[in-house]
Amino acid sequence: MVPTTSALPVWLLFLCGLGEAAPSHRGHCTGNQCFALFHEPGDFAGAQKSCKDSGGQSLMSNSEHVETLLKSPLPGSYWLTPSPDGPGRPGCPCISVSGGRNFTVLWKPCLDTLDGFLCQFTFDELCGGLQAASDAQVKYTYTSMDLELDLELDDSDTFPPGTIAVAGTLDGQYLDSKHVCTSSGWLEAPWTCEVLQGGCEHTCSPTHGCICPAGEILQPNNFACTASPCASNPCTGEGEECQFTTDGFTCTCKDGFVQEDGECVDVAICEKCEHMLCDKFNGVYMCHCRKGFSVSPRDPTKCELICTERDCPSICVHDDKKGPQCFCLDGYIQDTSPNTSTPFCTDIDECESNQCDQQCENAFGSYRCLCDDGFKLHHNKYTCVPVKELEEDDDGSGSTAPYPSPASPHPATVVPSYIKTGSVMGMSVFVALCAALLYFLIRNGAKRCGRFELPSFRHPEIDIFYLQQVTTEKYKRISFDKQFKNDPPTIL
Repeated sequence: MVPTTSALPVWLLFLCGLGEAAPSHRGHCTGNQCFALFHEPGDFAGAQKSCKDSGGQSLMSNSEHVETLLKSPLPGSYWLTPSPDGPGRPGCPCISVSGGRNFTVLWKPCLDTLDGFLCQFTFDELCGGLQAASDAQVKYTYTSMDLELDLELDDSDTFPPGTIAVAGTLDGQYLDSKHVCTSSGWLEAPWTCEVLQGGCEHTCSPTHGCICPAGEILQPNNFACTASPCASNPCTGEGEECQFTTDGFTCTCKDGFVQEDGECVDVAICEKCEHMLCDKFNGVYMCHCRKGFSVSPRDPTKCELICTERDCPSICVHDDKKGPQCFCLDGYIQDTSPNTSTPFCTDIDECESNQCDQQCENAFGSYRCLCDDGFKLHHNKYTCVPVKELEEDDDGSGSTAPYPSPASPHPATVVPSYIKTGSVMGMSVFVALCAALLYFLIRNGAKRCGRFELPSFRHPEIDIFYLQQVTTEKYKRISFDKQFKNDPPTIL
């Protein structure tokens, strides 16, 4: 519920604030004229100029409306305009108010500074009093942005265009209405946004009227705003949302939720179920499938065919661009047959890849690992450990994994112990072969280049030959010397 104030009504506080926002210039309108008392200190010349700048003229001392303006003025002295038929006296006329309705017309030096002045204004068209409820009080305020004029026009008979009338009752939570005087009469807020923001307290929209800021809602009067009861987020249940009502607020279910046993339950998934079967489980609606199908693990709204044989038809989806796209359930692989053009699904024998530590039992679409006597399946579902060791790992609690227990269709790859040992030996042999090969490559390169020396392996009788550039004459001489050396000695 929207709380009500135990002190002044909201609309009365608004009126008080409106009075504080504008200068306290008291006015009175009757016929086509308005008269105003301004509390602006100054001399006589300044008072005359201020009246003229506001679109009026100084009120004459013999005007019958002087007494109306001075019904309850503040004590002080206020400038007037001398009457043409008045007695000629030195100085300028003014009215001195001592309290209540007692006032006296005096003549003071025109350069004296008084408390204010009296002005009169003439208008072509005026509005009559606003027709409000019999128990409503109306406050009239005239505001002219062009003339910088603000007047409180209570107890007036007529009102100039631009006058704002706000009506409300003393026991009401909100203001009843707000109107503006135009040449055609009173217009109720919200009016056109071009005139005083449509009378809206905050933002005026040409298409939506008055708009409130975040966390506030529009009051029934359609121009003022108040704090939204939903701003404090009172509806916090799953799937709930807060809606404002004339009595306060109410908690309702969001779209896609229905109320069951006082709670909002999500049923949006039921509209997407492929087989249109939907049941509630533990307070949550879930899709179900017809016999022979199961809910897809990839999409909880889709159904997949259950395969209980070694070979089953593949699941195909038509694609406009790529044609039929076929796939198999987990644990099956696509295969083809010369008898049919459509691929089918055949069971994967996971035991052929030796996934289990000791024993393996294949199943359609899955498999499970088993252990020998004296062993139990470890928590990872594919490694076997001695029963005693497993109990020690469980801190003596004695609780072990179920035996036998089916393994996941796709467990992580685990290398058995004997494979680990063979791998180490194989890697050692491989490293030794690589080292020997590297040695022979280096040695062969040294022989080819002729520059790489291996002094530790060189035989002491081995000669090393070097290539040398020679000329033709030198080559003939070397050849001749060699031939001479090879000739047998001559026996004399």
